[in-house]
Amino acid sequence: MKHGHFVWNELVARDVENAKAFYAKTLGWTYDRMAMPNGKPYWVAKAGDTPVAGLFEMTDVMPDIPAHVPSHWFGYIEVDDVDARVKAIEAAGGRLMRELFDVPGVGRLAIVTDSVGAGIGWMTSVRK
Repeated sequence: MKHGHFVWNELVARDVENAKAFYAKTLGWTYDRMAMPNGKPYWVAKAGDTPVAGLFEMTDVMPDIPAHVPSHWFGYIEVDDVDARVKAIEAAGGRLMRELFDVPGVGRLAIVTDSVGAGIGWMTSVRK
């Protein structure tokens, strides 16, 4: 994992089963189910044996999200030290959208907006 490179993408969907079927038919993806902390399913999409993306139901994580917000892809960028990097966000015109959090076996993550208001995830991956 290199600092500044995209390392993961998630599809935040309003109809996960439909999305899973679409990518299975068009790209040949298969899926492994994982449980999120709230017990809802998180789907790891795989191309062959390689994990390539995650999918989850938008309302399982953001129950109050307005109906006009469409399904969308959300990317994560690897950073060398997410805790140190988020300290520079406000001075650069961005903001931290939620407290940093850890995903066991994956890494430490921050959900931020940049200086133009675009949401992005930053993560420091667990080194294996």
